[in-house]
Amino acid sequence: MKNRTESYFEVLTSLPLRSQVTDASGRHLELNGFFEQACVLARQTHDSGNTLMFIGNGGSAAIASHMANDFCKNGKMRAVCFNDGAALTCLGNDYGYDEVFAYPIGLHGNAGDLLVAISSSGNSQNILNGVNAARERGIHVITLSGFQPDNKLRKLGDYNVYVPSGEYGFVEVTHQALCHAFIDLVMGWGQAAGDDNKPVRLSA
Repeated sequence: MKNRTESYFEVLTSLPLRSQVTDASGRHLELNGFFEQACVLARQTHDSGNTLMFIGNGGSAAIASHMANDFCKNGKMRAVCFNDGAALTCLGNDYGYDEVFAYPIGLHGNAGDLLVAISSSGNSQNILNGVNAARERGIHVITLSGFQPDNKLRKLGDYNVYVPSGEYGFVEVTHQALCHAFIDLVMGWGQAAGDDNKPVRLSA
């Protein structure tokens, strides 16, 4: 019988490729097809003068911040994350915590931007409100969620990535891996002729 450590990492490493992607109509997409379309969308967002935005709570906030930094520094693309501590407490105090993402998205967001909304449960009201604010402004949306397959967030994006696990650690690590794949593929990973492992960085 395999030990618990081996079993743990077998489950964890299987989850990225077991993740399920649906579009706005609920149609299922292959993971590779999703990444191809998401990379085009991200590049078009930047090239048209628009911005990538990231939101999340707790561990998902850390992922959102990490990815905004990576898209800016490594991808050389305009990217922001709305999780500044002072801003969150200000908006939470004045408008309620449910509005801490909807308010800045409504203020700063423009049609043609791209919002990446990350929530392990897929049911955090401030994330849902943030997505709704983005929709009202004509902003494209990619969601990442987990836990229950019928979570609310999974129905709201242009593309919805669902991790089939009910454990925070598995969902968060898988979201992180999927987001890293996103930025690496945008930058051209695997496109070098004759070398599927050598990254190629595209110009901004």
